[in-house]
Amino acid sequence: MQTHFTIDCVVYSFFEGDLQVLLTERNEYPYKDWWALPGFFVGNLEEMEDAVKRISYELTGLKDVFMEQLGAFAGVKRHPQGRILTVAYSTIVRYDDVKSQIKPVTDYMRQAKWFPVKELPELAFDHKEIIDKSLQKLKSTVNYSTAVYELLPEKFTLTQLQQVYESILNKELDKRNFRKKIANLGFLKELPEVQKGVSYRAARLYKFDKRKFQKSFGVE
Repeated sequence: MQTHFTIDCVVYSFFEGDLQVLLTERNEYPYKDWWALPGFFVGNLEEMEDAVKRISYELTGLKDVFMEQLGAFAGVKRHPQGRILTVAYSTIVRYDDVKSQIKPVTDYMRQAKWFPVKELPELAFDHKEIIDKSLQKLKSTVNYSTAVYELLPEKFTLTQLQQVYESILNKELDKRNFRKKIANLGFLKELPEVQKGVSYRAARLYKFDKRKFQKSFGVE
């Protein structure tokens, strides 16, 4: 049995040098053939977080994803069939963990596809507003959230880290100043490893020290 409110998920990943968001093409009215955020009704006995996990798992095949509640959207005109409240969540998946596993969740969705956040199509309902709010929050919390590192592989280069920051902030950063700032934060562990299989000079690899991060912000 379903409730009268839904969960919408802003699913982020990072690849090809861009922050990407996962959209689904609707297969039914309203907004048939439009792109929209993945989401569905919440069951009467289902917790909201469990609904997010369910939708994320059915889309990506991943059970443990970064998630953060964004807020409720209940505008009178957000749905042509009447007021339907939705609670939006931002989630993050590593692209290497999903790649070709992406698939639609229900018959309401024709296909699922990644789009760069800078090149989004026209969206159904108020989903552009939801994405905009999600990006604003991601941008405002970039320096004290683990979201940046959730987008990266477990082992990454400083160039890759800078690319993620630039994609979220939507601006270029000075390389020297960025690396100095990151070093001062003290959340990175330098590894005795370099990139493999690259045609250019291999760069040093790093890992995110989550324990140092949590200790710094008093999070256990």
